Amino acid sequence: MPVLTAAGAGVRHRRRWLFRDLDVSVEPGELVAIVGPPGSGRTTVLLALARRFKLSAGRVTGSASLGWVPDVTSAEPVLTVLEHVRERLLLTGRSTREVDRVPLLGLDPAAKGFQLSPYQRQLLGLVLARLENPRVIALDAVDEGLDGAEMRQLWELLGSIAEDGIAVLVTAREIDPDRVSTVVRLGGPHPVTDPPAEPEQAESEPAGDEVQVEDIEQQEEKA
Repeated sequence: MPVLTAAGAGVRHRRRWLFRDLDVSVEPGELVAIVGPPGSGRTTVLLALARRFKLSAGRVTGSASLGWVPDVTSAEPVLTVLEHVRERLLLTGRSTREVDRVPLLGLDPAAKGFQLSPYQRQLLGLVLARLENPRVIALDAVDEGLDGAEMRQLWELLGSIAEDGIAVLVTAREIDPDRVSTVVRLGGPHPVTDPPAEPEQAESEPAGDEVQVEDIEQQEEKA
């Protein structure tokens, strides 16, 4: 059974659609990548799928816990890693006495937010997201600021999370399709007709085919 679905989802800003007619179904343990050039709306799609961004059309069912999303879940500069964990435990209604049992993924518990590298910010985002016992985790910009070794380590970690049955949504400028189950490929925004036209319902296609939906292509890995 899917843990998250989108049907005809779209977000319009003023007179332009940032994306539209997005249909996607995410199963437990799947890795889904949202890719596209800068300005294509990757973060908007991610937040919309996580139900943190209001849709202009369509619907999303399910929810996701946010990992690292710049300017949305940024680490507090003066708080340490351990203080971030304690704060999240309190926010989720759990006891801070659990803090010693929380895996920190190699992070220095005394490191402050402003000291964290892009890779370490991604790790902290995953640590905090998993405290919510999510069925889906969403994280942004997995290919920004990381070197080759860090990228490999991050993907290994995401793979292990997926093996635990947690679906993972990521954004990137580009992705190796062999790493993921589904790729949602974005183009640039496009004008809205006047008066605004209702987005057309996209037809589903068998896995392995590429679906063109306005500026969005959904490509699924062959079974």
